Amino acid sequence: MGYYRVFWMLNWQLFYCVVFDWVAASGQIRYSIPEELQLGAFVGNIADDLGLRTKELTARNFQIVPGSRKQYLEVNLDNGIMFVKQRIDREQLCGTSLTCTFSLEAVAENPLTVYRIEVEIQDVNDNVPTFPNSQIRLKISEHAAPGMRFPLEGARDSDVGTNSLQTYQLTANEYFALDIDSRGGDGKLPVLVLDRSLDREKQGTYKLGLLAKDGGIPAKTGTAEIIIVVQDENDNAPGFPNSVYRVSILENVPKGKLVIKLNATDLDYGSNGDILYSFSSHTSVRVRESFYVDSKTGEIRVKGNLDYEEESIFEINIQALDRGINPSAGYCHVVVNIIDVNDNAPEVKLTSLFSPVREDSPPGTVVALIGVSDADSGDNGQVDCEIAARLPFTLDSSLRNYYRLLTHQQLDRENTSRYDIPIMCSDSGSTPLVSRKTITVEVSDINDNPPHFTQSTYTAYVMENNVIGAPIITVMAVDADLSQNSQLFYSVLESQALGESASTYVRVNPQNGDIFAQRTFDYEQLKNFQIQVQAKDSGEPPHTATTFVDVVILDQNDNAPVIVHPDTEYGSTATETISRSADPGYLVTKITATDADSGQNARLSYQILQSTHLGLFTISPDTGEIWTIRSFARKDANKQRLIVVVNDNGTPTLSATMTLVLSVAEDNTEILSRVNNLTEDAGDISFYLVIALGIISSTFLLILIGLAITVYKNRNGFGGYTCSLDTCCCFSTRSSLNNFQKGRRNIQIPPNYVEVFGGDPLSQRYRYGTCSTSTSSKGDFLYSNGCSSSTARNDGRGEIVCNNEQSQSSHSNNYSNIGEVKQPNADWHFSQANRA
Repeated sequence: MGYYRVFWMLNWQLFYCVVFDWVAASGQIRYSIPEELQLGAFVGNIADDLGLRTKELTARNFQIVPGSRKQYLEVNLDNGIMFVKQRIDREQLCGTSLTCTFSLEAVAENPLTVYRIEVEIQDVNDNVPTFPNSQIRLKISEHAAPGMRFPLEGARDSDVGTNSLQTYQLTANEYFALDIDSRGGDGKLPVLVLDRSLDREKQGTYKLGLLAKDGGIPAKTGTAEIIIVVQDENDNAPGFPNSVYRVSILENVPKGKLVIKLNATDLDYGSNGDILYSFSSHTSVRVRESFYVDSKTGEIRVKGNLDYEEESIFEINIQALDRGINPSAGYCHVVVNIIDVNDNAPEVKLTSLFSPVREDSPPGTVVALIGVSDADSGDNGQVDCEIAARLPFTLDSSLRNYYRLLTHQQLDRENTSRYDIPIMCSDSGSTPLVSRKTITVEVSDINDNPPHFTQSTYTAYVMENNVIGAPIITVMAVDADLSQNSQLFYSVLESQALGESASTYVRVNPQNGDIFAQRTFDYEQLKNFQIQVQAKDSGEPPHTATTFVDVVILDQNDNAPVIVHPDTEYGSTATETISRSADPGYLVTKITATDADSGQNARLSYQILQSTHLGLFTISPDTGEIWTIRSFARKDANKQRLIVVVNDNGTPTLSATMTLVLSVAEDNTEILSRVNNLTEDAGDISFYLVIALGIISSTFLLILIGLAITVYKNRNGFGGYTCSLDTCCCFSTRSSLNNFQKGRRNIQIPPNYVEVFGGDPLSQRYRYGTCSTSTSSKGDFLYSNGCSSSTARNDGRGEIVCNNEQSQSSHSNNYSNIGEVKQPNADWHFSQANRA
C-alpha cells in the first residue's frame, strides 16, 4: 500500500498537467486527483487557473465556502496553491460508484465573484478482496453424481474498475473444479463442480483453498478454506451376535430388574448406524405387560409382577432398526424362564381393637385380635408372629390363625400415652418372608398425679406506688394428667401480713395463675411480705399443691431530700457568721440532709447552685461541708448569699434547696492593720512625737526617783504608806503629809486601756495608761503599766485583768508608742460571738 501511494505521488505532477481542464468563461475549474493523497499534497494553483494574481487572493479575501461535508481541500493565500487538508477515502466518500466527484465553491470580494471548483477522486487499489467467512463448509453425499455444482459465497472488494475483484482460483485436486458464474455487471460467483464420484470409506473429508484476485497493479488477493464432508449412505443392516438368547429369573424380582442387554451392530456411519430396539409386531400383550425394552441401550427389564403359578416361560421377539432414510432391520429371539420362589408373604389383619386402654388395667387385659394368613402352601404357608420391641404387651396364639394382643404389665400414661406396637409375622419357607403391621394403642388417663409448681418458691419484685390491679407475677403449676384431671385452679391461701389478710394485698387469676396487686404499696411502710398460692386439679378425687410467693417492694424515688442542718430562720434561709480573715480551706459550716428513700434513691449530693462571688466558696458533694477557696478581699461583700441544692440519685432526680446567708465579720487583725496604716501615714510627726516622749519619760522618771526617796525618808510620817510596783503615782515635791494629800487631790492618775483581739502578733491584751494632772493636754503621752503576777488573774475569756484600782481611767485621745499602735476606731470592739 505504501509503495503504491509513493508511486502515484511521483507521477501525479505529470498526470495533472495532462488531465487538468477548466472553463474560464463559466468560472468553473475541474481537478482530478487520486484518493489517499498525503496531507498537504499539491492539487493545483488556484490563482493561475482563475487568472488571478497571488496578491489578489489576500486583498480580495479569497476563501473556500465551507459546506456540510468535510473540507478536504484548502488554499494557501500566500502562493495560491490548493492542497489536501484531510485524508480522502474514495470508498467512504462515494461507495461502489464508478465515478466519484465533489464540488467546492470559492468567493472573492471587490468585486464579488463566485468560483465553482469540481474535484474528481480516482480510485487506487487500496482494498484487498475478502470472503465473509474464512472457512466454507460443505456436505456432499458419497452418492453425488459427477458434474454436480455447489455455489460458493463470493469475496468482496471495495475498489472499482480494474482494481475490483476480477477472478477466482482453486487449489489443484482430482475431485473438484472451479467455475465462475457472472451475476451481471462486474459481479462474479464461484461455483464448485464435482469431477469424480466420492467414496466415504476411502476419504471422508476434503480441504481445498479458494483464491480471490483483483485487477490492480500489483494485484491483491484474498483466500478462504473449503472443507468438504462426505456424507454416508445407509447400505448396511443391523445384526445380533446370536439369533436366540435364553435367560432365567426369579418370579419375585422387583420391577425394573434387568433381564438381558442386547447389543446389535451396524457398519454404517451417523444416523445410518444408529440402532433403535423394540418388540416385534407379533409380540403378545402379556409379554408387553411384563417386560419392556430400552430403545437406545437394548436392555430388557421387568415391567410387571411375575408369578410362576400363572406363567412360567416368556418368548420375546426383539427388532433392531437403524435410522437411515431407508431403514434396515435385524431380529433376535429371547426366551425367559421364571423360577418359582416363596413369593407370598404372610398377611396380617387387625380384626378387633380395644383402644384406649385405662392405665390402671390389670395385666392380661385383651387389647386387640389379629388375624394371620399366607397364600403359599406347605412350610411356606406356616406363619409365626411376635412383637418386635420390648413393650408391656404380649401375643397369645391359642386360637387357630388368630393372635390375641394382651397387656403384660401395669401401664402408666404419664410415661407413655401411646404405643405403636410392631407385629412381625414370618413364614417357614427357605427364604422366609416377613410381614409387619403396627397397631396403635392409646392409654386413657386417671387422676393419679397431683399438680406441682414449676418453682418451689417465687419472688415478685413490685415497684412502690404501683397501679392497683397491675400484674406482679405469674405462678404456674403443671399436672401430668390429661383433660379434666389436669385442669388447674389457683387460689391464695389465708395468711397474715402486718396484721392484715393477704387477700387484701393481692389476688390471683384462678385460670392462669396471674397475681395482681390489690392496693398501692409504699416501700417506707411495707418492704416485703409472703403469700401462699394453691393449685387444685379437677379430678376425682382432686389433688392440690402449694407454693410460696415472696413479694418484695422496690423503692421508688418518691421522697425528696430534707435539709436538717443548719436550722432555717425564714423559710429555707439560714444565717451564719464568718471572719473576714478566714484562710483558704476554712470550714464555714456543714449542710446535712436526709432522704426517706433507700439505696441509690437516698444517695445525696450537694452543690452550690448560686453564690454572690463565684470562686469564693466550695462544697463537698458527698459530705455537704462548705469551705473557703480563697481569702476574703476588700471588694468582697459583707453579706455572702449561697443557694445550695441537695440532689438524690434516683430517677427522676428529686432535690431540695436552701439559702445560706453568711455575714462577714471584720476581726482584730484587720483593725490593727488599719492602725498600722495610720501610723505609717503619720510619717515625720510620729518621729518627733517619739523624741518628745523620750524626753518627758526621762524627766518623769527622775521625778519618780525623787518622790521615792522623799517617801522613803518620811514613811513614818505617812503611816507606812508604800508604792508597789503595780501602782504608778505622781506627787509634788513637798515634805508634809498634808501637802502630799493635797497633791493627791490635785493629781488624777486613772488608767486608760483598750482590749485588742486579733491574730498571733496581738493575741494577748495590752493596757495603755496615762498619768496627767488637771492641766494636762491632748499632747500628753501614755506609758505602759505592767501587772504583777501576784495580782493578775484570768477572767475565763482569755483576757488578762489587772487589779490595780488606781489605773481605771485615762484620756481617750492619748497615743502609745508601743508596737507603733495608734488609737483604733470606735467600731474596733466586737462581741465574743463575732470573734474568729
